[in-house]
Amino acid sequence: MANIFGNTDNDNSAVLWDYLFNVDEGRKNLGGEMPVIVYRMLEYSMRDVLTSMYGKEKMIEIIRSAGEKTGREFYSRCLDGSLPLNDFLAQVQQKLIDLKIGILRFEKFDEETGHAVLTVSEDLDCSGFPSIGETVCNYDEGFLAGILKAYTKKEYIVVEIDCWGTGERVCRFDAKVVLDK
Repeated sequence: MANIFGNTDNDNSAVLWDYLFNVDEGRKNLGGEMPVIVYRMLEYSMRDVLTSMYGKEKMIEIIRSAGEKTGREFYSRCLDGSLPLNDFLAQVQQKLIDLKIGILRFEKFDEETGHAVLTVSEDLDCSGFPSIGETVCNYDEGFLAGILKAYTKKEYIVVEIDCWGTGERVCRFDAKVVLDK
């Protein structure tokens, strides 16, 4: 039996990603959409299990890494990286709306330093959550970092600074280029 996950040691041979986009053939009756609650059940059960097995910090690292991988794949399969910056950012905004991931806004993007502050309203991961005293959108942190890294060819760290989980009504992310040490 073929390994549909590809060679997991080589990030460039992710065969599994080729199968993700064949939704129309496999879901002729139900289609490609599902309720947000189903996505959240998957995400938060994974967070819970990973925390139980490895601890909270490792769970965050794993979820963020998965988001970054997805961001890079999303960039290569769904976005036009040849666009000038403003057009590229507009394209990302529209794709996230089209896919019902959230409404992305760029509060700031410094082309010289790469520093960006982004918000996502109606975020798939947490919109509607009660205030629990912490941010929870680690997957989004990685996802946004993956897109920015793929487009700019620079290493990014993205940290959520506001979240429904902290009592805010929008997710806000601080994105910085990692400078060589």
